[in-house]
Amino acid sequence: MAQSLLKMCLIFSLLCLASAQLRRNFYAQTCPNVEAIVREAVGRKLRQTFTTASGTLRLFFHDCFVQGCDASVILVSTANNKAEKDSADDITLPGDAFDTVIKAKAAIDAIPQCRFKVSCADVLAIAARDVVAMTGGPFFEVELGRRDGRVSRESDVHGHLPLPEFKLDQLVSMFASHGLTLEDMVALSGGHTIGFSHCNRFTNRLFDYNRRFPVDPSMNATYAKQLQVQCPRNVDPNIAVGMDSVTPFAFDNQYFKNLLQGKGMFTSDQVLYTDPRSRSIVELFARNNQAFNVAFANAMTKLGRVGVKTGNQGEIRRDCAFVN
Repeated sequence: MAQSLLKMCLIFSLLCLASAQLRRNFYAQTCPNVEAIVREAVGRKLRQTFTTASGTLRLFFHDCFVQGCDASVILVSTANNKAEKDSADDITLPGDAFDTVIKAKAAIDAIPQCRFKVSCADVLAIAARDVVAMTGGPFFEVELGRRDGRVSRESDVHGHLPLPEFKLDQLVSMFASHGLTLEDMVALSGGHTIGFSHCNRFTNRLFDYNRRFPVDPSMNATYAKQLQVQCPRNVDPNIAVGMDSVTPFAFDNQYFKNLLQGKGMFTSDQVLYTDPRSRSIVELFARNNQAFNVAFANAMTKLGRVGVKTGNQGEIRRDCAFVN
């Protein structure tokens, strides 16, 4: 018990330190228009392909949960090192998300005043906020001043990202290890409102669930049949479907309304409603979109402080895919 308390105190101390070192106007003198430049690049990419939105948000989450928010997930593998992005948990991150960050960074560095002044980690943080706002979600100020990591290892990913089959205890423990509360976890899960998933991430709930139930009984029967049509047995592993079947292109609280009806795609989605410890939060967000928006913005700010490198730590990458 004492060790757990000590660990939590250390986590919160590190988050407070990160918050003190990051600030909203970090580039006021060196690249004052950085957010406008990123917003334009993100908007252009989003108009080309909608999966940019969910992909960029997921990229930010995966980055922060492994080695902290340092853009290590963008680094490519080398002859001597297999990077995070090539791990089993990251291999499905869409190329459009990486391209969004790389193009936004190139647009920034094309301006002489800004050249090599803005980190890829900050570009990703801004882009994640922008895709949320551009699809109908909340706009919130992003704290800046992160530096880019120089280490990216496939071996660091396993066991550090939540899995579709996670139950609440596993989710709570993993998020708490990064200083995020139960409400933060539920709010961030709401990002699935614009999410897409490959069929093999949830078909275990649709076919041969167990000896008693062929389909997960916590899943809405009509929804299960719909997914069975979209994701039949032996489906092409590249097929992906929207996680919110009602408003898949809008960042809203429909995800939580779906959970009330048993229409959560992952076990880790539906458990947020079936477990009484988080049910009231789901019910609040389902009936009050503003409450969800506020909680999501706050959780994203806290997520953006996880494991950040500042000051003389790390570097400002010239090319987001490679260390300098």
